[in-house]
Amino acid sequence: MGVVAARIRFAIRLLRDWRLTVAWGKSLLRSGVTSFAVLAVTFWALPGVTASGGPWALVELTVLLAVIGTAMRLVLLGVAVLVGGVGVLAVGVIIQAVVMFTALRLANGVSVGSFTDAWIASWLAAALTALVNWLADAGSEDVFLGQALRQMARRHRGRPATEPGVLIVQLDGLSAPLLSWAIKAGNLPNLGKWVRTGTHAMQAWHTGLPATTPASQAGILHGDFGQIPAFRWYEKDGARLVVTNRPRDAADVEARISTGRGLLADGGVSISNVFSGDAPTSLLTFSNAALPGRSARGYLAFVASPYGFARALVLSVGEMLKEIQQARRQRFRNVYPRVPRTAAYVALRAVTNVLLRDLNVSLIAEQMSRGAPVIYCDFVDYDEVAHHAGPLRPEALQTLEGLDRVLGTLHRLARVAGRDYRIVVLSDHGQSQGATFSQRYGVTLEQLIADISGNGIASAGPGPNDEEWGRAGTLLAGVSHQTRSCGPVTHGDGGPGLHGEVVTIASGNLAMLYLTSVTGRAQLADVEALRPGLVDGLAKHAGIGLVVVATPDGPVAIGPNGRHRLRDGTVEGDDPLLPYGPHAAADLRAHQEMAHVGDLVVVSRVDAGTEEVAAFEELVGSHGGIGGWQTEAILVYPAEWPLLAAPPPGAVAVHRQLVSWLEDLGLREPGPPPETGDDDLPLSAKVRGV
Repeated sequence: MGVVAARIRFAIRLLRDWRLTVAWGKSLLRSGVTSFAVLAVTFWALPGVTASGGPWALVELTVLLAVIGTAMRLVLLGVAVLVGGVGVLAVGVIIQAVVMFTALRLANGVSVGSFTDAWIASWLAAALTALVNWLADAGSEDVFLGQALRQMARRHRGRPATEPGVLIVQLDGLSAPLLSWAIKAGNLPNLGKWVRTGTHAMQAWHTGLPATTPASQAGILHGDFGQIPAFRWYEKDGARLVVTNRPRDAADVEARISTGRGLLADGGVSISNVFSGDAPTSLLTFSNAALPGRSARGYLAFVASPYGFARALVLSVGEMLKEIQQARRQRFRNVYPRVPRTAAYVALRAVTNVLLRDLNVSLIAEQMSRGAPVIYCDFVDYDEVAHHAGPLRPEALQTLEGLDRVLGTLHRLARVAGRDYRIVVLSDHGQSQGATFSQRYGVTLEQLIADISGNGIASAGPGPNDEEWGRAGTLLAGVSHQTRSCGPVTHGDGGPGLHGEVVTIASGNLAMLYLTSVTGRAQLADVEALRPGLVDGLAKHAGIGLVVVATPDGPVAIGPNGRHRLRDGTVEGDDPLLPYGPHAAADLRAHQEMAHVGDLVVVSRVDAGTEEVAAFEELVGSHGGIGGWQTEAILVYPAEWPLLAAPPPGAVAVHRQLVSWLEDLGLREPGPPPETGDDDLPLSAKVRGV
């Protein structure tokens, strides 16, 4: 009786919003009509399946497909429990064929030659269904919304809708200036409406250094990013490279920063993040890649539904074709700056912009229906496209518009969820555009260092499993309960060891150099003794803006014609920090206090006027260092919620702010009174001067 009453209350709330009711009704009606029409075309196109019973045979087949598909979901749930998500994924590839083959065998007046014919028919039907729905809705998310609503209706727990909940959506890589411009231009109707009508307020915040997802998420979710000096770094004590979106490394880093009282500790859910925030439920999270059994239903709803996994695979093909066309357009128009958009990236874009996006929404819908008090999910679509196309290019802006439609879908789902969810939207960093270092100067940073200081250079730059493929890798690792370790450092001179070498790590326009023969942090005198002329040679190169190195007087930023002593602000000659804005000194000073920071920290030049940077990676849009919009993030929140500080001074302050809101809503047990300032924090865990 309780379940029946809960679903009645769910239906009443659904009816209160005519747009949701229309979406629900359209979904039910269209699924039937579309299935009938698609089956007719499929039977006409394929000789291996026939319908001798006329239209009524197709009607019967449509009903059987719906009934058998529902039964198959129960079978898949058992598979998920027994063999994990990878079993569901494997079965999901053939589940539509199994459903089709079974229905064809049972229905009167239809027949199928073989299972292969049924497999072809099922995927042709899925492709046609996706195409028809996309054309009918002009690319909107109404069909997917209808599927999510049905999923929530099946799982609704009947918790009073007045009980509060918070959904935190991270739009990865979105800078505050770009979001402000996009809203003013009218390109984001959902976010724009929230801001214009006053339900939500926007607040920019400065990320500090490093401007990366792992560092920002460590600060936001755990209140501490002092262990993360870059996206990837080298640890001398263990002679190993750490890359934070590799599950084993992420788990190790989280163990260092977690106190057990992260943002999501009190019943929260982490979806597609680097760190868990101490959430009891972590889905597709790097630091806990396994997909728990309790999430199998949400995953199952996506894989088993023709509007989920099958739809995503079909639309992924369209996304790949779109990427190929957009890359060709950049080349033909000679757009500058640009980078090659390889075949691997074509596939990656399909994974992040269709498959992972839809899976995230499905998992959020599942957790909403369960009434999870706090949900935090990272959408990486914009960040991935902006890396390769440019953060201000039409391709990236179209992706941002797609994410705005996702926010509209989540907002509509929140109205019928197990709690009265309020939505917070934030970003972890921005991006800065520019031709890469090697494009500008015809040499990589590693080659430049070798030219200046001789052999013995070990490169630990980005590889095929680093940031670009981290999300896809974690999707696969998550569903297969596997983790991956980091790869080896590549030696420029072919030597087997690291003794006496310089290990070079690149993250955007930030690079860190490690002298492996020096235990602990090397001083300027050590560098000069081991690699004479290296610091001066780097500082005077046209593509380098500054080099930071430790001295007896504290860390010093060295430029081509001057020095800036970070401890007290003393400047000799031309200040190398001036092109990087008012926060540069504080950012670099805090960065120098972090664990495992490089012996030399190198930041590429930033161009006057355009604010373009010269990334050490082959990405036209980059982040990780300072310069341009990469350090300017955004926070969009319900307007009636109070701010502790405006703007929040860094990721740790954003953590405090979110914790304060959760405590006010009764979703988190109150902790110690919040600090009135950040002076009691270690320098590594704060950003000053904001």
